[in-house]
Amino acid sequence: MENAPKYEIGRTVISDLDGIVAIENVSFPTPWPRRVLEREILSKKFYNEVLRFGGMVVGYVFTWTVLDEIHILNIAVHPDFRSMGLGEKLLRNCLGKAATEGLKIAILEVRVSNVRARALYEKIGFRTIHTRRKYYSDTGEDAYVMMFDLKREEA
Repeated sequence: MENAPKYEIGRTVISDLDGIVAIENVSFPTPWPRRVLEREILSKKFYNEVLRFGGMVVGYVFTWTVLDEIHILNIAVHPDFRSMGLGEKLLRNCLGKAATEGLKIAILEVRVSNVRARALYEKIGFRTIHTRRKYYSDTGEDAYVMMFDLKREEA
C-alpha cells in the first residue's frame, strides 16, 4: 500500500483551474465564473489551496485576508469525495495556518439551507453571529455569518 495515492494539500496553481471549475459547477447553485476562479488563483492571496488525491484536484478553499481576519470565500469538495472528512481536513488546515500567521478570527457566510456545511462549521467551532437577509442574489436566501476564534487554534 506504500504506492497508494495519498491526499495532499497545496497551493493552487493555474493548472488546477479545470478541476476547481468542475467542482464549483457541481457544488453551487450559482457557481463562480471561470475567470473569477482564475483571478483568485493568480492573486496569490494568503490561503488559496487545493486538496489533491493522486494528483487530481478533489477540493479547494479560497480566502481573503483583511487586517487580522481571514474571510473564507469558498470551500468545496467534489461530490465523489464527500463524507470522508476531506472538507474538514481542508478547513482545519486553513484555520491552523491562519492562526500561525497571527490572524485573530475567521469569518464565512453560509446559506441557511446548507445544513451539511453548517454542521461541519459548528463541529469545528464556528458560531453564528449574524443573519444577512436576502444575501444570495440567485434565490434571495438568507446567509448566516459564522465566526471562528483563531486564538483557540494557537493553544
